[in-house]
Amino acid sequence: MIIQYLPRLEKKRIVLASRSPRRVEILKLLRLPFQVSPSSFPETMDPRKFSSPPDYAMENARNKAADVLERLRTGLSQTYDVDLVIGADTVVDIDGRVLEKPDSEVAAVEMLESLSGRRHLVHSGVSLYWKSLRGQWNCTTFSETTEVEMASLGSSEIVAYVKTGEPMDKSGAYGIQGIGGSLVKSVHGCYFNVMGLPMHHLAKQLAQLCQREEF
Repeated sequence: MIIQYLPRLEKKRIVLASRSPRRVEILKLLRLPFQVSPSSFPETMDPRKFSSPPDYAMENARNKAADVLERLRTGLSQTYDVDLVIGADTVVDIDGRVLEKPDSEVAAVEMLESLSGRRHLVHSGVSLYWKSLRGQWNCTTFSETTEVEMASLGSSEIVAYVKTGEPMDKSGAYGIQGIGGSLVKSVHGCYFNVMGLPMHHLAKQLAQLCQREEF
């Protein structure tokens, strides 16, 4: 896996195209050296125009990474020597309907009511823009899906949770790594994927890059 390639990756300039503290935490757990450069890509695409929620998440991830790479290459940071840009996007899927970050407390309550007592899917799209030893840029994009079962929630529980403020910047209006984790009955698949970045799948993809002679 990735462990034997860490000495090689430590020599790479890696950029995370996200300010998410959860994604920062996961990359730190992988012991990867990286810098944070948040994307300014406007997430205004309509998920209903995509063939599936995972495709939507992957396209968002690709655009986020491409936005940061373009800024680093052509802006004030044009001399920035970057080797890898990581973009990611995570969405909650209930019955094929994408739930993103709520824009109000009312929306957060409605999302949690729709998830209560049911199973839903969490999709993360991840995009890797990597530079070959010949200076050519390439893109690898993939997705991971985890099934989450939410406990049956009463109205008072939902309102109290929303009042903590935690749901307001989370897809699906809950954060599994916070007190929102107490609302989750079970997780089937990658836990880190629900946090926002599938650790195992990402490590596998990075290991495959390191196996290539051109990276």
